[in-house]
Amino acid sequence: MYKLYLKRWLDFLIVLYILLIIWPILLLITICLYFSNKGAGAFFLQERPGKNKKIFKVIKFKSMTDERDMKGQLLPDEKRLTKIGKFVRSTSIDELPQLINVLKGDMSLIGPRPLLVQYLSLYTEEQARRHDIRPGITGWAQVNGRNAISWKQKFEYDVWYVDHISLKLDIKIMFLTIKKVFMREGITSRTCDTMEAFTGNN
Repeated sequence: MYKLYLKRWLDFLIVLYILLIIWPILLLITICLYFSNKGAGAFFLQERPGKNKKIFKVIKFKSMTDERDMKGQLLPDEKRLTKIGKFVRSTSIDELPQLINVLKGDMSLIGPRPLLVQYLSLYTEEQARRHDIRPGITGWAQVNGRNAISWKQKFEYDVWYVDHISLKLDIKIMFLTIKKVFMREGITSRTCDTMEAFTGNN
């Protein structure tokens, strides 16, 4: 009952209430990022696979510039990440525009994070089960390491959540997410400022 119906309605009502309260803060952040990103804009839209691998455009605050090298290629993430962008990312503020995705029904508040479209062909059959439900702004993998854990561990957490969805678990994840945000844990991987690309299981 919760997984099929109640979860979606709770998502919608909670997000609508949150947006009515925090819209002035979102406007202020938008203005700050617009100027700090050196003309790259304040928002980042990218196609991601959702439930049943249906493609949608995820909305995030843009935390990096679009600066390029002499060959026209984007500079590494750590060189394009601005001071404001680093703060927005470390506090997970960059995820807030995804509340709009939740309202639209593309996402849920809690579920496996929506990853890149090009990863779809790289999943094992078991890992692909993460797409049996709507992706989330936060999830079981995010409160158990986020970018500091391996891809294998991340997918195992995602599939475990798919099999154990409940109101009690979602409440637990929400409180753990708040704790992680304040402690700023798992923001980076062991080798870079964001997360290494997934290249398959070999």
